[in-house]
Amino acid sequence: MWAMDATTATVLVADDDRAIRESLERALQLEGYAVRTVADGVQALASVHSDPADLLILDVMMPGVDGLGVARVLRAENDRTPILMLTARVETPDRVAGLDAGADDYLAKPFELDELLARLRALLRRAAPGPEGVEEGPLRVGELSLDPRARRVWRGEREVELSKTEFDLLELLVRNAGIVLDHATIYDRIWGYDFGPDSKNLAVYISYLRRKLEDGGQPLIQTVRGVGYTLRPQG
Repeated sequence: MWAMDATTATVLVADDDRAIRESLERALQLEGYAVRTVADGVQALASVHSDPADLLILDVMMPGVDGLGVARVLRAENDRTPILMLTARVETPDRVAGLDAGADDYLAKPFELDELLARLRALLRRAAPGPEGVEEGPLRVGELSLDPRARRVWRGEREVELSKTEFDLLELLVRNAGIVLDHATIYDRIWGYDFGPDSKNLAVYISYLRRKLEDGGQPLIQTVRGVGYTLRPQG
């Protein structure tokens, strides 16, 4: 199976803080990435339109068009380039706003470089094409249907729009329906990195998935306190 690695991946960094742009550029280049940097959202959109990147790192707070605006424009254009959002806001509603705009992951400032690199690797792995010639039909759990190849999800007759990370998390739960997956396993499978017991990253994605999938219907994702999560429709 073909898989993109750092030596073939181009990353666009958009941040109005020059020091952050330059430090990320140096660090990513040392990891083998090709890096382009811009200072605001307008430049980010122009750069992507003229020369697409493999992954985008967007600061939420930028003058003119901010990171959320860039994500919304690209998703409206059906551009599915993975987006990692950088934000100084750590409250759950602010993180959800980034996911709602179409970001695939977020990272609060200040951040550890190792964590950022782990998230980039995970996003690139998930963006890599799957094996050719493998036919797999939709996966079903109750009234939930998930098509891994088309990356589409339905709850009954209603199609549910998900980001890359949301889809990957739901697919993991669907493929292990009825099995309780602990936090460490989910972090390893989805992000390739265990962010530790104090991380709220997984809880935010679970709550967002629930909001999108349930919409007043029967609960699907169950919390097993102190352990993790499982997909097991009630009733």
